[in-house]
Amino acid sequence: MIYEFCAQTDPGLVRDNNEDALAFDAATQLCILADGMGGYKAGEIASAMAVAFMKSEMGHWLAQAGQQANARELRQALEICVENANHSIFNAANSNPQYAGMGTTLVVGVFQGSRLLLGHVGDSRCYRLRGQAFQQITKDHSLLQEQIDAGLISPEQALSSSIRNLVTRALGVEDTVSVEINEHRVEVGDLYLMCSDGLSDMLLDEEIAAILLAGGPLEKKARQLVVAANEAGGHDNISVLMACAREDTSKRGLLSRMLGK
Repeated sequence: MIYEFCAQTDPGLVRDNNEDALAFDAATQLCILADGMGGYKAGEIASAMAVAFMKSEMGHWLAQAGQQANARELRQALEICVENANHSIFNAANSNPQYAGMGTTLVVGVFQGSRLLLGHVGDSRCYRLRGQAFQQITKDHSLLQEQIDAGLISPEQALSSSIRNLVTRALGVEDTVSVEINEHRVEVGDLYLMCSDGLSDMLLDEEIAAILLAGGPLEKKARQLVVAANEAGGHDNISVLMACAREDTSKRGLLSRMLGK
C-alpha cells in the first residue's frame, strides 16, 4: 500500500484571517488538521501550535519507530503527543492575556500499511470514500451531536441548528483533554478526507461525495471542494486534507522480475 496526499486551505468569503492549520508528512504518512477558536488571532495561534507540535513530536516518533511499532505503541504515542500539545496550548493561553480562551479542534491520522490510526478532538472530521460508499468515520464532539444522540433533534433538523459550532472538546481549553482514537482497515482505492467545519457546514455529504467521485487528481478535487464551499457561502475558513491508498506495484514488479516473468 502506498499513499498519495494533498492539502488545501482557504479563508473563505467572510473571515479576514484563517484560523485553520494543516500539514502532512509523506515520509511518515502523518496527516494533521486543526481549526482554531478564540479572540483576535488567538484561534490561528492555537491551531498552528497544535499542527506544528504534532508534526514535530509525532513525526519524530514515527521516524524513529518506523513501521515496527505495533498498534498499542502507536496509540500510546498518539495519546501522549496530543496531551503534550494540549498542555502547550493551555499554558500559552494562560500566560498571555491576548491568547486567553484560545483552543483548537484536531484530527490526526497515521497510515501504516493497511491500517489507519485516527485520533480527533472536536468537530473537525474525517470521511472515507470506499467505492461508491461515502461515510463520516469520526463523530463530532459537539453539543449538537449530543442532542442528536439523545434523540432531541433529527439529523435533518441539525442542518439548520444555531448551535452547530459549539464543541464539547478542544485542545488548550483545559489542562487535560480526551482524544478519541480509532483504528480503521484501509483498502486499495480508499480516499480519506479530513476537513474543518468550513467545508462540512457548507456542503451536504452527497455534495462532497459527488466531487470526490468525479475523475481527476487529488489536487483538482481539493480545489473543487473549496470552490463549492465558497459558492455555498464561504462562511468560515475551509481546509481539506486528502489521502488516497493505492496498490504498491513496485514490489510486485520486482517479484515478477526475480521469478523471470
